[in-house]
Amino acid sequence: MDAGVLEFLRNLQNEYLKGDRNRVNSRNTLKTTSPHSSEFPTETGEIDYDDDDHHVAERTIISSRWANDADRQTNEADEDKQKLNRKTGSELAQVTGCRNSVSPPPDDMELCCRSVHEFEKRGKINEGTYGVVYRAKDSKTGEIVALKKVKMKNENEKFPLTSLREINILRSLRNPYIVDFKEVVVDGDIDDGVFDVYMVMEYMDHDLKGLMEKTGYPFSQSEVKCLMLQLLEGVKYVHENWILHRDLKTSNLLLNKCGELKICDFGLSRQYGNPLKPYSDWVVTLPYRSPELLLEANEYSTAIDMWSVGCIMAELLLKRPLFNGTSEINQLHKIFRILGTPNETIWPGFSKLPGAKAKFVEHKYNQLRKIFQAHVLSDGGLDLLNKLLTYDPEKRITAEAALVHEWFREIPLPKSKEFMPTFPARHEQDR
Repeated sequence: MDAGVLEFLRNLQNEYLKGDRNRVNSRNTLKTTSPHSSEFPTETGEIDYDDDDHHVAERTIISSRWANDADRQTNEADEDKQKLNRKTGSELAQVTGCRNSVSPPPDDMELCCRSVHEFEKRGKINEGTYGVVYRAKDSKTGEIVALKKVKMKNENEKFPLTSLREINILRSLRNPYIVDFKEVVVDGDIDDGVFDVYMVMEYMDHDLKGLMEKTGYPFSQSEVKCLMLQLLEGVKYVHENWILHRDLKTSNLLLNKCGELKICDFGLSRQYGNPLKPYSDWVVTLPYRSPELLLEANEYSTAIDMWSVGCIMAELLLKRPLFNGTSEINQLHKIFRILGTPNETIWPGFSKLPGAKAKFVEHKYNQLRKIFQAHVLSDGGLDLLNKLLTYDPEKRITAEAALVHEWFREIPLPKSKEFMPTFPARHEQDR
């Protein structure tokens, strides 16, 4: 395990042992200016934990340009790893935003994370590319939590940059619509450098994708409004703090028995600033990926998350993804078939995007009203959906503007969280 990462974990635990739980106000001063104002934070030139693994989102190679792009990604990731390896523990903590405001503990205080054996595992919740998630009980507090085991391909592999990024970002965010990160625990001995790492997070009963697949429950317009308002509040907060989520999808939205929705999985997230740097377009799961990403743009903004929000809104109403392509080119065809094929008139700069050189079938008309009948989605709701799924990223609606859209003031009004339907928790469904 990398020495810098070991020190980073020790710094995390120093804060835990000292009882410093004021993670936002005392340690990270976050920007609250609108990300669309002129007061952008500037890029620092420090290491940024951009995409390390090339399988971060489903991709299908469709042209020779992917080979060149893969080389660029590999070079960027290698540079980041070299920088990471050169960092001391204190520098790593600073770079990742974990500016430790706590004095070093006394010499007799053990410098180690809590053991995962202080948690009683009560079953697997989920398993993905980057880790296995368990439901567990904290023996110290009695609290039910989610334990996310960081997955590494082999014991000699360095700590995944995606996990460092997620820990850093979740520690810097505190909001009712963002899943709460609690601490890091380990299985093994930090001093020996051989151990597994677990992230301890707030437990939520469901993810929206799993819930819809298992129950087939048809959310009403008022229920969709309740969920969308919470999602937009969370996205607004993330964007106000200069973070792109870059993987918003129904499986990354958690729901509890109180009707509360929270955004999770910040492994692909990154901070951004002005001027915009070329970012990876190897982000966002395919059904939720915006057209500018599909057309190979590497400079993008919060608008990519807003496209994903539109796809989520449609999925909540349809109970299936609106655009569910099998490859990037197929995904574009599906989008164009429903929304019409873009051109320079409706999307200035479209023809200059690398992927726009391909030949696309000309679809002239927007078909959303045919898909969403009036009894499913009102004219106001259709207007919001169209604004979320606007081709031109500069014209795509922001989270702040979407929150005050007239659809949320129409009858039926958004259902109160306490009156949202309840479902058996995942561990109860699996009995």
